[in-house]
Amino acid sequence: MSLHAPRKPSTALRDPRWLRWSLLAIALAFVALFLVLPLLAVFGYAFEKGFEVWRAAITDEEARAAIRLTLLVAAISVPLNTLFGVAAAWLVTRYSFRGKGLLVSLIDLPFAVSPVIAGLIYVLLFGKQGWLGPWLADHDVKIIFAVPGIVLATTFVTFPFVARELIPLMQAQGGDEERAAITLGASGWSMFWRVTLPKIGWGLLYGVILCNARAIGEFGAVSVVSGHIRGLTNTMPLHVEVLYNEYQRTAAFAVASLLALFALLTLVLKQIIGWRMRRALPEERGA
Repeated sequence: MSLHAPRKPSTALRDPRWLRWSLLAIALAFVALFLVLPLLAVFGYAFEKGFEVWRAAITDEEARAAIRLTLLVAAISVPLNTLFGVAAAWLVTRYSFRGKGLLVSLIDLPFAVSPVIAGLIYVLLFGKQGWLGPWLADHDVKIIFAVPGIVLATTFVTFPFVARELIPLMQAQGGDEERAAITLGASGWSMFWRVTLPKIGWGLLYGVILCNARAIGEFGAVSVVSGHIRGLTNTMPLHVEVLYNEYQRTAAFAVASLLALFALLTLVLKQIIGWRMRRALPEERGA
């Protein structure tokens, strides 16, 4: 006779089949209506006049300038947020100190603040009428309506992504292996590169991909600080807005299709890395 009572099926498995199918139908309808159809519309309008028109729209001088600026801003803000995320995650998970809860709350601040408000904050700080505006003007330093302001705004709205991905991961893993490495004589850098980084590598890459996706697609904060100077401070999302407002619908959707393609690529990479993380976790437990 077994000492253990038979496990009861979960409530979800005991729900009526019609209820499960109804919930599935609602979820699929929602996805089709709000995600799939808009995505198909983007590509449909982008190619409605043929491939040559699409290619001409994305190779236009202003479009190429917007693409270059978008990639430049991402290339600066993502590494900065990666360094910050790793340092913040290490600090939060490996040390006890006063104000830890406040630090974690501040990391989440960009999630709670509207991107437009974030852009206005930088205008109030670095604009001509801002706190530091007169000093910057005297020294001929341009931040607002220039690339530095776009980088600052993008960095602000994207800096939680890496940290928020690493903090729970490092908390779950604990610090026993790091302490063992230090006990065996490893230096701090050696311990980080040989012990910590291999453990958090997939989580770090996951956070970097999300951070990069947000950096490329950011609109609100960048719109406030950019000044919408064509060919100079317009990123890809801003260039799409300009084209659409000028009734260049095909060109606007052509550039938007590049953003959509990047979003799809990000989704695929996200799923692959998520699968790899879930697969690696049982391996680590088994080891």
